[in-house]
Amino acid sequence: MEKDLQFKRNFIWNSLGTGINAFSSLFLLIIVTRINGINEAGIYTIAFSTACILYVIGVYAGRIFQVTETNKEFTDNEFIINRVLTVIVMMICTFGFVTIRHYDFYKSLIFILLAAYKSLEAFSEVIYGIMQKKELLYKVGQSFFIKATLMIIIFFIIDLLTKNLIIACSSMIVVWLVVICTYDFFTIKDSINFKKGIKWKNVFAIFKNGFFVFSITFLGLYVMNAPKYSIDSLMTNDMQTIFGIIVMPASVISLFGQFLIHPYLNKLVNLYSENEYKELKALERKIIIYIIAFGIISSLLAYTLGVPVLQLVYGVDLRGYSIMLTVIIIASTLYNIGLIYSNILTTMRHTFIQFIIYIVTSIIAIITSQMFVKNERIQGATTAYFTIMFFLFVFYTVAERIIIKIERKKYEPIERN
Repeated sequence: MEKDLQFKRNFIWNSLGTGINAFSSLFLLIIVTRINGINEAGIYTIAFSTACILYVIGVYAGRIFQVTETNKEFTDNEFIINRVLTVIVMMICTFGFVTIRHYDFYKSLIFILLAAYKSLEAFSEVIYGIMQKKELLYKVGQSFFIKATLMIIIFFIIDLLTKNLIIACSSMIVVWLVVICTYDFFTIKDSINFKKGIKWKNVFAIFKNGFFVFSITFLGLYVMNAPKYSIDSLMTNDMQTIFGIIVMPASVISLFGQFLIHPYLNKLVNLYSENEYKELKALERKIIIYIIAFGIISSLLAYTLGVPVLQLVYGVDLRGYSIMLTVIIIASTLYNIGLIYSNILTTMRHTFIQFIIYIVTSIIAIITSQMFVKNERIQGATTAYFTIMFFLFVFYTVAERIIIKIERKKYEPIERN
């Protein structure tokens, strides 16, 4: 009974906190588009997308790797020190990126500020991993809720008063720093011993052990944003804003997948550890059915109401984009199913095959994005997005089924005995 109550509390708060944090990017884009105009919104869109990709460097192997690290090879302190190093590398890469792209000072500063904000989110993830292992997932949700709510409110007020995107983006950093130094550290201070010795070989071993998890996450975000980079190279900032608006609802599908997978993560680990593949597949099917149902409903709403609602919210003319919006929602649903397979394979530590999948998909993303955007503009970006997500879904479906079948055969003789 107590476990059921704990699961419900974790599920509700995690969904609420993760939801408001994920939707914060949507709210912030609305604010920037309305207050600062469509051109600055285009700069914000590509800068935020880049910050999300660089975030993967900061978060490196991620919370899933940390939580599913069942061998207890690494301590919480070592994960924290490793995260400090990855965040430093993330910011170095940010400066390198804006230098290579030859952006002007204003655009470069927006990129740097948003990357700094995402670096704080990356650091928070290692703290959240500690909370989740202690069955305190509801605390993670509460932390997300506090940060995202304060950030949106303060960003809106400052941007409205100053009309200055640099000052508004700086406020995001301040909010996250304050909450990390107060709520987050207060929550974990009794769970870890900061005086305990740190084995530096373990700190660097996390880089080695988590490399493929990092690689697939990094490449995963790149392939999702490949059409945006083609737009950045071949089209204008206002076109970047329009594509950013019609692709934004796809994040709702990804968010729904996170709602489902995170509360069940510990259960997936236990089922795999106990070789309960039948129950694992049953849980997987349950999650995927929910995702498909949500995707169908979202696609219908996108086609019938999507454009009018987005026009009302953003104040941008989107007539003629209904089909593109629907295609993006369908593509995102396929991607999210692949993401469920990815989480299961990561739990089973089958990461090399995922690395290969994303290498191949990245090549497809580069070719299709450049080709379709150059020839068909925004419609080409949509076609490229769907093509990328479709191949990712197919590759993951095939890989997961083959690996599960192989894993089950390993234990069939043991089960018969």
